[in-house]
Amino acid sequence: MLQEFKDFIAKGNVMDMAVGIIIGAAFTAIVTSLVGDLINPIIGLFMGGVDFTNQYSVLSGDVPEGASLEAARETGAAVFAWGAFIMAIINFLIIAFVVFMLVRYVNKVKEASAKAEEEAPAEDPGPSEIDLLKEIRDQLAK
Repeated sequence: MLQEFKDFIAKGNVMDMAVGIIIGAAFTAIVTSLVGDLINPIIGLFMGGVDFTNQYSVLSGDVPEGASLEAARETGAAVFAWGAFIMAIINFLIIAFVVFMLVRYVNKVKEASAKAEEEAPAEDPGPSEIDLLKEIRDQLAK
């Protein structure tokens, strides 16, 4: 059973998946920073300096006026955090677009590689065994 597990782990697709997950986690951190540090301030600028991430509506409970989303949640009030949800959608769209561009680029590279292999002239394998035997026969017949 241990050997089967080692064989499973040693397969290339399992290792590729592990590398993909690790890179995906690092990529998520980059996109989160991109949205939080670059895109949110631009959206806030167009909204008159409002911090879009902390936008929420109180459904029930008492929340002090002007409290941040985190402070509202700490009071135990039911809050509808629509700003955080919209930022999650923006995060998703950015990640989906970047993954789309990456897959598109990889597919173009694969297509170019396949096309180059097709266009490459096939190496002349030389005469077949039958051709050589016929040639020897003809030489011996002389």
